[in-house]
Amino acid sequence: MEQVQHRLTKTERRLYSLKQSVIIKSFPNGIVLHLSEADTFEEILQETAIRFRESRDFFKDAKMALSIKGRKLTEEEENTLLNIISENSDIHILCLVSDDEDTDRMFIKAISETDFSEDGNGNSAGQFYKGTLKNGEVLETEYSIVILGDVYPGSAIISARDIIVLGGLYGEAYAGGNGSDGHYVAALEMSPEKLKIGDFKYHAKEKSKWGIKPKVQPKIAYVKNKKIVMDSLTKELLSDMPL
Repeated sequence: MEQVQHRLTKTERRLYSLKQSVIIKSFPNGIVLHLSEADTFEEILQETAIRFRESRDFFKDAKMALSIKGRKLTEEEENTLLNIISENSDIHILCLVSDDEDTDRMFIKAISETDFSEDGNGNSAGQFYKGTLKNGEVLETEYSIVILGDVYPGSAIISARDIIVLGGLYGEAYAGGNGSDGHYVAALEMSPEKLKIGDFKYHAKEKSKWGIKPKVQPKIAYVKNKKIVMDSLTKELLSDMPL
C-alpha cells in the first residue's frame, strides 16, 4: 500500500520549529507564561512574539494579570517581555503576579471589581497609567485608574472614581470626586502625604519618633461610618472588602 505523505502547512512548520521555550496557559483572570531556562532571553522574546501574535484573536483585548514561571527575570527583562506582548497582542496586562499568592489574589480582586463601567457614550470608564508621578506632577481623570508605578511625594493623583497604585503611594490621592458612594484607594505600599475620598479626609497617625518603619503591606482606604478607614489587604478582609 502506498504510504501517503502528510505535507505540513506553513503554520505547522513554524510551530514544529519552535523549541517550546514559551508555553502560554490561560485562566479566568490571567495568563501564566512558562519560560524555559535552557534558551537565551532573545529566543524567549522571539517565541513570545510569535505565540501572542498567533493567539491575538483568541485573547482579543482582555484585561489580565500575568504570572511568569520557570525562569527568573530581571526588572529590565520583565519590562522588555511586557513590551513584546503589547506589540504582538491587544491584551492589557494589569499587573505581574509574584509568588506571594495571597497578595496577588487580593489585588487581582480589587482590579477586577474596580468601577470600569461604561460612560454614557459607550466608552470604558477606566484608565491605566504606566509610569511614576514625580514631584510637581498631577494626574487627574474622571475615570477609575490603575497606576503602574509609584506616586512620589509632591505629586498627586485625582480620580472621580477609584484609584489603585501598583507601587508606592507617597504623594497625594483624591478619589470619589463624582460624589457617589463606595469608592476607594488601594496601594501596594500606602504612605500618602494626603488622602481624600469624596468629602472625607484621612488623618494619618503620627510617625514613630524612633523612625521605625512598619512592615510593608498592601492597604485599602475606604469610607466607613462617615470616616476614612485604612485596612491591610488580608485574607480575612477579602470576604468583606468594600469594593
